[in-house]
Amino acid sequence: MDLVPERSASTGRIGTVPALLRRPTFVLSVLVVICWSGAALTWHRFGLNPYDNTGQVLSAPSWSHPFGTDNLGRSVFARTLAGTGSALAVGPAGAVLATVIGSVLGVISAYFRSWVDTALMRLFDVLAVLPPLIFLIVIVAAFGASSPALTVIIGVVFAPGIARIIRAAVLVEMGKKYVTSARLQGESALRIMAAELVPNVAPIIVIQATLSLSAAVLMTATLSFLGLGQQPPSPDWGLAINQNIDYIETAWWTVIFPALAVASLVVAVQLIADNIKEAWS
Repeated sequence: MDLVPERSASTGRIGTVPALLRRPTFVLSVLVVICWSGAALTWHRFGLNPYDNTGQVLSAPSWSHPFGTDNLGRSVFARTLAGTGSALAVGPAGAVLATVIGSVLGVISAYFRSWVDTALMRLFDVLAVLPPLIFLIVIVAAFGASSPALTVIIGVVFAPGIARIIRAAVLVEMGKKYVTSARLQGESALRIMAAELVPNVAPIIVIQATLSLSAAVLMTATLSFLGLGQQPPSPDWGLAINQNIDYIETAWWTVIFPALAVASLVVAVQLIADNIKEAWS
């Protein structure tokens, strides 16, 4: 049996990297993510103070305070940059956890089928019916809003959706010759799943990981906005919007800059996922 064409279908997609680099929206989105990541790692090295009163209350943007000051006189610029820490601490970790759990369960479900597949699919169906935000609110209220707890909660909430998509992709691969050949050669189930199936659905896993990252960042900010995520005096973007929403008409900068930060990161990650999907299609 000729197995090369089927295997090269996924491994040959490495050639999409140059194609991605020729896409302006992909390059720009990656630069946005890099800039926010850099801000999260280096903001404290520039003498920025996101916690103390450094100017007049609700002062408009100026040379001394480029983004103005908030309702407590704190620099909105400093707090916006410092807020990347919480945004990129919980969201990515939750997305990675969701991707790992979802991918493992999706591959196992598709490979073994029978009662394993049925049990997992019924569980996923139950979780899929629950509105994610309401489910998150209930879980956070029960287990707290610490960063580790939020990471686990986000991972568990997004994992079922990823698992269903990976399961569908693996089911397609299960009907191909290389899987049959591996079984006839006596390869173990673990080896077939890890060495044969996962590499061939890797593009889908990458896309789902990127999409879940975008959703996780937005969900983290939403929880903070609702008072269920980071707590004062954290410079978290969602919390900053919540604390200054009453001043949006008279001091728009206290809300607009944190909101633009959330939007820019979420949209950038979403565009990265869309470009990867289009390139691999």
